[in-house]
Amino acid sequence: MSARRSTAVTLLSIAVAGAALAGCSSKKDSASADAVQVNASDSACELSKTTFPAGHVELAIANKGSKTTEVYVYAAGDKIVTERENIGPGTKATITAEIKAGSYEVACKPGMTGDGIRQKITVTGDGAAAKSDPRLEAAVTAYRTYAQEQADATVPAVQAFADAVKAGDLEKAKALFAPSRVGWERTEPVAESFGDIDPKTDTREDGLEAGQEWTGWHKLEKSIWADNKIDDGDKKLADQLVADLKDWQKRIPAAEITATGMANGAKELLDEVSKNKITGEEDRYSHTDLSDFAANVEGARKAYDLLKPVAAEKDADLAKTLDGEFDSIQALLAKYKQGDVYTSYDKVTEAERKTFSDAVNSLGEPLSKLAAAVVVQ
Repeated sequence: MSARRSTAVTLLSIAVAGAALAGCSSKKDSASADAVQVNASDSACELSKTTFPAGHVELAIANKGSKTTEVYVYAAGDKIVTERENIGPGTKATITAEIKAGSYEVACKPGMTGDGIRQKITVTGDGAAAKSDPRLEAAVTAYRTYAQEQADATVPAVQAFADAVKAGDLEKAKALFAPSRVGWERTEPVAESFGDIDPKTDTREDGLEAGQEWTGWHKLEKSIWADNKIDDGDKKLADQLVADLKDWQKRIPAAEITATGMANGAKELLDEVSKNKITGEEDRYSHTDLSDFAANVEGARKAYDLLKPVAAEKDADLAKTLDGEFDSIQALLAKYKQGDVYTSYDKVTEAERKTFSDAVNSLGEPLSKLAAAVVVQ
């Protein structure tokens, strides 16, 4: 994942501001007449209004530019409230939201890079209060527990990886790299909701902002595989990686998690796979992309499984479809796993990558409807 997510996506929309957005993209706009229009172009990000009441909100995004764009909603400190990626030229995306009162920024990112073209918005406190469902409240509690468990398991795994780096043991470090990332990849949006942890731990070299020091997993990955050596700077970075992930671990109890945020995050995890894992960009030196891919899918399925009781009641056909698509993609991944290790991604043919891409797309379309199925009317 890149700094400010300039070349990647969020797995969950877990808003520190408590917001959650869901969306779908198509040539046809399905937004209501009351939707806030967002016209994104290569040089502008125009909103039909910048002040509106808290509660149910629709953002109708139209990409009028020549480049594929993405739209983010940021709370203070560039904490990601939500995002919608891969909005192609001439296409539209309708995002439904339950947003709490507060100040935010909407950023359009033509070319899906950089800080974006930003507009400030104010959400006032005079909207309707959000309704609740005890089953969804239980799902949120269970997901927070899951996120904490994943972080708790990640820290010792990263410590073992860091110890191998500091010992200069290249082969051991190679073996421990992918396992150290699994818990992070399953629940990455939790970290992204805090704004400052992901850039330090999971930025690729091409995602660096001007003046940003390159730290984290992918800097060490390059040293281990491409440079085939570990220097004193890498050993310091290994200790920093452990410290940064311990920080993430401690912050999870304070993350604001919502049911619709969980649903949106599940879809964004699939977008993360489509954008970075299928292309081989994420782990470009180690080629351990399939391990990250599988973790993203596992994290998405966990969120869906927790939300399924409500989603299945409202849309039984959707739940049946999602069950089948998750089973299919996980069965496909299993074919590439030997013991605890996935096939090196540089050994996966273009035809096989196309099969993976088709499976991700087949799951992603119905998964984009999950958030709507858990909105409390």
